[in-house]
Amino acid sequence: MLEATEILKASILIVDDQKANVMLLEQMLRNAGYAHITSTMDPRAVVSLHLTHRYDLILLDLQMPEMDGFQVMEGLKEIETAGYLPVLVITAQPAHKLRALQAGAKDFVSKPFDLVEVQTRIHNMLEVRLLYQKLEHYNKVLEQTVLERTAELRESEARFKSLTELSSDWYWEQDQQGKFTKVSGPVFDMLGIDADSAGGAVNIAPTAHWNEAERAQLEDNIANRRPFLDFIYSRSNADGTLQYLQVSGEPMFDSASLFIGYRGIGMDVTERMRRDQEK
Repeated sequence: MLEATEILKASILIVDDQKANVMLLEQMLRNAGYAHITSTMDPRAVVSLHLTHRYDLILLDLQMPEMDGFQVMEGLKEIETAGYLPVLVITAQPAHKLRALQAGAKDFVSKPFDLVEVQTRIHNMLEVRLLYQKLEHYNKVLEQTVLERTAELRESEARFKSLTELSSDWYWEQDQQGKFTKVSGPVFDMLGIDADSAGGAVNIAPTAHWNEAERAQLEDNIANRRPFLDFIYSRSNADGTLQYLQVSGEPMFDSASLFIGYRGIGMDVTERMRRDQEK
């Protein structure tokens, strides 16, 4: 919503080759409380004036010598590249009204003036124009805010990834089918992971040395999309020793709440487990 004072502070340009009309419109606007009024009787000056001041409203007479209002509007279109001409035309020719609207004018008033009608049309057009400007400004601020928040989110994600990598042996992500799509750290050596030649994803190579009960519990968590924290499972190495791995993971969902996979961290806790068992 707009305050009444915002409309009265709008900048207005009067363009008419008749001095009496200019004086009448100026007096009417001042009596209504408008504070920023400019006028010119030279239609050739309108484009340069608007380029400098960017008026909120131009009251434009159509019938002027040397350069008529239609030619003025063509010049204004080169400035208002967004296609919005803040022009209210003034005409004594009823046939010109439709042509003026087709040329880009937003409204019209007829001569001789009905001052109440003129004031109403000016007020309404300024209200729409200023609301349009507010919306445009809001969209720019919103766009900038989104860019800033996106940059902050990416920075936060980078910090989180760095911290997880520092506090664990590896970071991992899986897709809906359980394929590893992202892995960092020495997980290849620890788990015997082979690259999938088809899509660049990776899979844990099947082995009979995993503790089947523990692996089944882990796979059940993943299959049912449950998060898990510090889950420990083990496998037997070729030399008969046990290797213990600790993993934490959480399901990932897209903006439509559809499951897209898992992500988490893992580490080799063999030495810790051996120490605990020796106590």
